[in-house]
Amino acid sequence: MPLPILALAIASFCIGTTEFVIMGLLPEVAADLGVSIPSAGLLVTGYALGVVFGAPIVAMATAHLPRKPVLVGLTASFVVGNLLCAIAPDYWTLMAARVFTAFGHGAFFGIGSVVAASLVPRNRRASAMALMFAGLTLSNILGVPAGTALGKAFGWRSTFFAVVGIGLISVAAIAWLVPSDVAEPSGGGLRGELRVLGKLQVWLAMLIASLASASLFAVFTYIKPYLTDVSGLSTSAVTWVLLLFGAGMTIGNTSLVGGWRTGN
Repeated sequence: MPLPILALAIASFCIGTTEFVIMGLLPEVAADLGVSIPSAGLLVTGYALGVVFGAPIVAMATAHLPRKPVLVGLTASFVVGNLLCAIAPDYWTLMAARVFTAFGHGAFFGIGSVVAASLVPRNRRASAMALMFAGLTLSNILGVPAGTALGKAFGWRSTFFAVVGIGLISVAAIAWLVPSDVAEPSGGGLRGELRVLGKLQVWLAMLIASLASASLFAVFTYIKPYLTDVSGLSTSAVTWVLLLFGAGMTIGNTSLVGGWRTGN
């Protein structure tokens, strides 16, 4: 894996862990902050809304800026957001921190995909993008189960502190390894950015992605209460179920295989 793409993969691992790890810690968060589990589940909704509204705003605001500083800034915002999550004194502060953390999520993956593709020859672009998204896939296998186990052992805040550490590594890796002149903006302007929305294929792709995400999050958000309260599993078993869940998502996604086939 080229080192600049490895840097992007580390960042995508951090972002994926940030997004999903709260689901394995929902009962602990609810108990600590004095809210119900359904209310704590809204922290997932808050993050999702941050992604939805943040992606177009950040993408348009940074459309004419150099790609590397934007990636560094977005990754740094995840570090700050996770630090705010770790020290949040109450529910609404944590909600605000989650929304802030999510704001650059979509823009990072959009810009990161373009940067990853620009770092390799044309026939390897799909593979490069798949390698970057491998970090997101790996977060479901390692990041979420490990974060859940860490939160169970040392409190849910320790998980967010751990993500802060990984985020700092990703900021340093992108700043050091990604070339400064990579994937410069094309200058198409806001009209060019919005023109793609006139294509039916784009709307169909977004519909498929929306339905797939809704079905996943409906189960994944409350997976720990399902496993402990309904299925009768111990809390220690949840980590292993999440590991199995992540492995299944990885096999089903097959991003590396799909990227290799497309690129070759």
